[in-house]
Amino acid sequence: MPKTITLTERFGHLVTTPTHGRNIERDSISVSLVEAALHCAEARGVAREGLLAAAGIAPATLDSPRARVSPVQYGKLWNATADALDDEFFGQDAHPMRRGSFVLLCHAALSARDGAQALARIANFLRLVLDDLTFTPDIDEQRVRIWLDDKAAPKSMFAYATGFILVYGLLCWLVGRRIPVLAAHLRCPEPHASDEYRLMFCDDLRFDAPRSFVDLSADCAALPVVQTSTTLRRFLRDAPANFIVKYRNPDSLAARIKARLKQTAPTDWPEAENIAAALNMAEATLRRRLKQEGLTYQTIKDALRRDLAIARLAHTQETIAQIADALGFAEPSAFRRAFRKWTGVRPADYRRDG
Repeated sequence: MPKTITLTERFGHLVTTPTHGRNIERDSISVSLVEAALHCAEARGVAREGLLAAAGIAPATLDSPRARVSPVQYGKLWNATADALDDEFFGQDAHPMRRGSFVLLCHAALSARDGAQALARIANFLRLVLDDLTFTPDIDEQRVRIWLDDKAAPKSMFAYATGFILVYGLLCWLVGRRIPVLAAHLRCPEPHASDEYRLMFCDDLRFDAPRSFVDLSADCAALPVVQTSTTLRRFLRDAPANFIVKYRNPDSLAARIKARLKQTAPTDWPEAENIAAALNMAEATLRRRLKQEGLTYQTIKDALRRDLAIARLAHTQETIAQIADALGFAEPSAFRRAFRKWTGVRPADYRRDG
């Protein structure tokens, strides 16, 4: 019998496969996006309890607006929601995007010549399966613009984000690289979690626009499609990129520092002067440049420790004491206090059994 492809596999670019120990997924997603997905399901009569259980998200996690979940948990939530609704657009269009649509979309775009032709095929396919929201490429020498036109009232931020992920994620995979997002202007009002959506889109994310669009770097139109039917199944099963938790600027100093920290156990993370030396700059220069990005070295370390903690709590059987030790805390009580400060809830609230 043919293997059933789950939504996690169809949307492989949204999640990463959990591993054990030091290679575990290190990013996290705000519960505001969890609530948005749950709202889609509840609006169509599907209770949240079963979806949260399927995703391994303890209900208590949602009690704090600062709380976060791992990408694996979020991917499972998407999978469960699409299964329950039989809709890969999560009930956000008058016409459901039936399960299996994304697989067919991939096949439709796979034989395209370049990014421009692939984008046209993606837009044409989505025009067949969605009624309310259309995607129209508009390409010139300056940018590749994708118009997101809705029939009547503006869509929700989550609906625009879902459409963006589908189009952008597939396009990036087809040409074999992450395409810079230059701007995104949307008709919807600014959501409470706008900072989280800026991580998904770009810094130039604006709201209450007269017409919705996303601008991509112009060179993506001429990039050749490099994927084949052989690589397609691997993409559907476990694509490597994670577009939900991408950072604003991969070339920023903060991103470079984080990349270096990821290569080292938290117990061995260097002091600011040592990380500055490793980056061939003075410590004062490092601090000044991070300040320009709105960060400090300590906030970068805290965020990474938080995400490591969430991933370990959600996907390992390690005790609180073991996690605290692995993350460089002198005592479990110090870890508990820090975790509650970061997320607003106790570490135990992230365990699968709540």
